[in-house]
Amino acid sequence: MQLTSVPIDKPDDLNVIIGQAHFIKAVEDLHEALVGISPHLRFGLAFAEASGPRLIRTSGNDDELTELATKNAVAVGAGHSFIVFLREGYPVNVLNAIRQVPEVCGIFCATANPVEVLIAETESGRGIIGVVDGGAPLGVEGPSDKEARRQLLRQIGYKL
Repeated sequence: MQLTSVPIDKPDDLNVIIGQAHFIKAVEDLHEALVGISPHLRFGLAFAEASGPRLIRTSGNDDELTELATKNAVAVGAGHSFIVFLREGYPVNVLNAIRQVPEVCGIFCATANPVEVLIAETESGRGIIGVVDGGAPLGVEGPSDKEARRQLLRQIGYKL
């Protein structure tokens, strides 16, 4: 088995969701789940088939994001994996809808941070074994950090 790391190529202002699904129907069901969230949400997604023609299946409502998801899905090259890029929306707004898609097996990450996908490759193919999502912690929050966190959540409208 060979272990490698594949960095996800993305602009800093985009969010990415990386997961695993088990059936070709996933690409259409993920699209339907995302488009139903908000008329303002822009997204692109790519799903890597693991059998049959083993194609990267794509969809989205933003050509740039769909192209970016496709490019990254090709680089990851792991069967049954999917990549979703979001603009004008956040993972917190879409994760429940994505989890409710019957074909979705799991989600590796949902982030705006730099991401590396950890790949195991064998004679059978490639699979995602995990992700590196952002940097390691630099410390433990203190009282002023807690207050800043609380204020940020209220400033961006997630808390009253």
